[in-house]
Amino acid sequence: MSGFWTVLYAFGGCIGFCILFHLRGATAFWAALGGALGWTVRTALQWYGGPLGGEIPACFFAALAVTAYSELLARLTRKPVTCYSIVGILPMVPGGGIYYTMRHCLNGDIDAFAASCLHTMGVAGSLAIGMLLVSSLTRLFSPQRRRLEKMAAGGTEPPAD
Repeated sequence: MSGFWTVLYAFGGCIGFCILFHLRGATAFWAALGGALGWTVRTALQWYGGPLGGEIPACFFAALAVTAYSELLARLTRKPVTCYSIVGILPMVPGGGIYYTMRHCLNGDIDAFAASCLHTMGVAGSLAIGMLLVSSLTRLFSPQRRRLEKMAAGGTEPPAD
């Protein structure tokens, strides 16, 4: 299947979750576009990534892209970051991997279970670490944090930046 169609399907799937999460209008469009962005990064790295072409590193860098996009869009639209980040990360959640892990477990195939479990946990962990890294750096360098630190040190409200 061509890359364009998979990105379009990721966008459509994200629109479905926007409806489920009661996101409407432009917010739903921009959130779904974040999911399409993440899927594009993941697919491009898997196809052309060289040493970064495995699924786990591709998901890590896609999570970095989706979270940076979400942080930026949340500041521009004055909406919570989770509106964009949760919807944007959903196409990469390893649902199939979880299913196959449980299937191997229930069938008693221990070797396939262990391999599937490690791979699924690697993908999920790479998504979590990518999101955590960008979110932490954003909080660390945000102007609001500096304003709060000045308030705590001086005891008064500093002028707005």
